[in-house]
Amino acid sequence: MIYVALLRGINVGGKNKIDMKLLKETFGRLGMGSVTTYINSGNVIFIDERYTKPEISFLLEKGIYEDFNIEIKVLVRSMNDFESMMGILPASWKNDGAMKGDVLFLWDELDQETVDSMLVIRHNIDTVLFAPGVIFWSVDKENVTKSGLTKIVGTALYKKMTVRNVNTTRRIYEIMQELSRSSQ
Repeated sequence: MIYVALLRGINVGGKNKIDMKLLKETFGRLGMGSVTTYINSGNVIFIDERYTKPEISFLLEKGIYEDFNIEIKVLVRSMNDFESMMGILPASWKNDGAMKGDVLFLWDELDQETVDSMLVIRHNIDTVLFAPGVIFWSVDKENVTKSGLTKIVGTALYKKMTVRNVNTTRRIYEIMQELSRSSQ
């Protein structure tokens, strides 16, 4: 099965620095195959046939702590998870000079009702879509400072998610698809 590990809070503002080459070595040491990283923010695509997603998360968190002495939350999503998610993400959403489009990947323990109660959505500014384990959020760049998205930073909800922009999310999915084709 093809997976992506999304590490929360590495290489941000000079904190929790992890070299991607060394991170790949950690994944390999833990038995993950065909390990590929994408950009420096903790996106690792790999193959594993032995463990469940929760087991992989636990194993990777433990391995990262052993190798880097950093406690990092690792969220694991499968190729199937990404295929479902990508079917919902509007093709027109971008992260560019005119639009800010983000994907908020949620920890597994969060349910829709809890998330709904914690979000501040400005309906005339924000466009928000929900899918299992993910929130898609889009706002025109000129309205970013008015967006409810900025209100979640530092909250309990924010600590239970990791965010990628839509461009990064799409590229991760492309890499997963490439790995799928090359491993057949």
